[in-house]
Amino acid sequence: MTIKILAFGITKDILGTTKKEVEINEGTNVGELKELLEKDFPELKRLKSYFIAIDDEYAEDHQIITINNELAIIPPVSGG
Repeated sequence: MTIKILAFGITKDILGTTKKEVEINEGTNVGELKELLEKDFPELKRLKSYFIAIDDEYAEDHQIITINNELAIIPPVSGG
């Protein structure tokens, strides 16, 4: 199935776009999606951390992705 992922901040630069379509298998979880993204975009591994959000909430690696989910890659946040 094809899912759409929104990218923000540095992750937008790494993916080269703000919206990316990715082909995944039904039943894929967030951790597996991260592995797939890191394979296609190795610079993601260099980030101290990044998160995947599903429907505007931070997702755990075990969460299953469905075709109706809105996904986003959230880059590391720094503050002062």
